[in-house]
Parts: sequence; structure tokens; C-alpha cells
Amino acid sequence: MNIIIIGGGIGGLTTGIALKRFGHQVTIYEQTAQILPVGAAISLWSNGVKCLNYLGLGEALARIGGQMDDMAYVDGMTNTTLTQFSLTPLIQSVGQRPYPVARAELQDLLMQAFGLENIRLGMRMLTLVDDGQQVTATFADGSTASADLLIGADGTHSITRQHVLGEIVPRRYAGYVNWNGLVEIADDLAPAQQWTTYVGQGKRVSLMPVAGNRFYFFFDVPLPAGLPNDKSSYQTDLKAHFTGWCQPVQTLIERMNPQTTNRVEIHDIEPFMQFYRGRVVILGDAAHSTTPDIGQGGCQAMEDAIYLARALQINTLGIEDALRRYQDKRNERTREMVLRARKRCDVTHMKDEAVTKAWYQELTKETGSNIMHGIISNIIGNPLD
Repeated sequence: MNIIIIGGGIGGLTTGIALKRFGHQVTIYEQTAQILPVGAAISLWSNGVKCLNYLGLGEALARIGGQMDDMAYVDGMTNTTLTQFSLTPLIQSVGQRPYPVARAELQDLLMQAFGLENIRLGMRMLTLVDDGQQVTATFADGSTASADLLIGADGTHSITRQHVLGEIVPRRYAGYVNWNGLVEIADDLAPAQQWTTYVGQGKRVSLMPVAGNRFYFFFDVPLPAGLPNDKSSYQTDLKAHFTGWCQPVQTLIERMNPQTTNRVEIHDIEPFMQFYRGRVVILGDAAHSTTPDIGQGGCQAMEDAIYLARALQINTLGIEDALRRYQDKRNERTREMVLRARKRCDVTHMKDEAVTKAWYQELTKETGSNIMHGIISNIIGNPLD
């Protein structure tokens, strides 16, 4: 089958690799002239790793993944450890280690596995037409491309989603701003093989090990949307937001490179259940845009890729029947992930002060079992359990 994928991010590339494994002819059209990673890194939990294992990329992923053995929450003001525990029980329970990974390196791994010769850059889709036999996409340069199936992996601002739903779905501001980047691992920031999160005042500062002796870091601050975004003021702004916080947080602000740091206003989209129309289907952020609060955005896009490729391979009643089966497998699970992330976001970022302070207090009594149970509940139910 001849297939067009709109969007060359993690979801589009993983889907392309899976479909090529089953013998389909696949071309990816990406609107940017150069595919750049969105964000410094990504936490690939075990369900996402299993998807890449299934595609034969497990060893390559392990080489670029960070060694994350433990997890800790620390009081951001006093530098007192609230809870610290090993992730070994989680890994043994689900059968796969998670891998925090730099997005640029993951993107390169996926692009090489898919094949650069089948990626068309600088191709912004303007319209698409489904005549029941083929789908034709028209691009900004005036060119067109037709295929048996068009897959929209075109992100949170998806044009393909508008076609599938027949309307524009607004994004919802989650109420906080995230700064993220990479910094060299150092003991005065956090232990080298631990995911460490400093918490307080509805804010977070997190450090997660990735390959190359680096921490992926992020700062979360509840703020109004639409404030100025000026890299030259990142350190000044963060020093103001984290006045009075402990020395590791101050050290991280001093060592971060503002020019390679990203600043993002966090949004999601109200879940919906329709993922296809005719010979057009959506996946990843186009289908279920979520906040990053449970680390499942990229993992769910990878699950989509496996489910969709397998649905097209094992069902023989036609494309639309296979798409319906993919949709009905994915929409409930991804809806639940969006809502879980939203709930976690509200607790973490002090939408209700009493609730967030109660969570901080609960962390002092946490042995790790409750936190790991929550993470495991996100992992199970993936297509490769």
C-alpha cells in the first residue's frame, strides 16, 4: 500500500518504520526545512521502549538512553529529601527499563531507521481531499501527492485533525510554563543515576540522566500565558521565580545555557474519540495532545504507531475497517492518559493550595510503592504487554 505521513516527529517516524517493516511504501512530508527536536529530552517509559524494541531498535535506544536507577523528591527550599527509592521493582514488574533520552539523538535514530531518502522536507500541507479511493494532499509549493492512506502525525496544531473532525479544536492552557535543556551531570546538582525532582510552591525543578554524562533538566512555574519569551532573561527570570530555593537549584540556574534552553507554555486538548475519517487517520499529538506531567506523550504516539501498523496488517476487510479497529483500541486509553496527566498537573502546580500541600506531606511518608504503582498503571495496557 502507498501511504503518506504528514509530520516527521517521533510519532510520524515511528509509524513510518513500523509500516515499512510490513512492506508498505511510505513517504513522510515534513513542513520544516530541517527536522529539529521539540524540547531537549524525553522520558521514554517502558511501554515506549517496548515499541522500539518491537521495531528492532532496542539496542540502539539503550546506547543513547540514560541510566535511571532511582527516583527522589526533594524539598526545594530546604534541600531535604522527602522520599527516595529504587526503580528496580518497577522495572521487574513491567519487564523493561525506562530510558530518558535526548530528543535530538532519538530523532536521529528514528530518521536513520526510517530512511532519509523517503523524507520530504519543507513540505507544508495546505489541504487534503479524500475521493474514497485515494487521498491527495496539496502543499504550499503547489505540488500534490496522492496515496491509498494519509496519516496525520502533524502535532498539536494538526491540519489533518481538522479534516477528520470537521472543526478546529482549541488548545487548553494548562497554567504553567516549562523551561528545559541539558547540562553536564554533577554531584552538586543531583545523584548521577537518579531522577531528582525539587518541589515547592507549586513549582518543580527536575533532573533526569541521559547518555553522554548529561542531565535533562526542566523548571515548571505556574504563570499566565502570553508573557514575553526572551532567552537573554531566562536566568534572571528563573532566579526570581526560585528565590529562596536550595543551592542545587541556584547552581542549575547558573550553569544552564539560555541559548540552548527551551521555554514552552504547556497546553493540552480536550479528549475526543474520532481518530479517522475515510482514508485519513490521525495519531500522536494530533489525536491526543497532552501535558507532559506523566511522561506519556511520546510513548502514546509510539503505541499508536504499533497499533495502527498491526491493524492495517492483520485486518482484511478494507482500510476503513482497519482504521476503525485502530481507533477503538486507542481512543479510550489515550483519553485516560490525557486526563491522568491533567489531574497530575493540577496537583503538582497548586491549582488548589491545600491539595498540593497535602501531596507534599504525603511524599514524606512515601516508600515508592504508590508512585511506582501510578507509573506502572500508565505502562500496562500497551500493545506489547
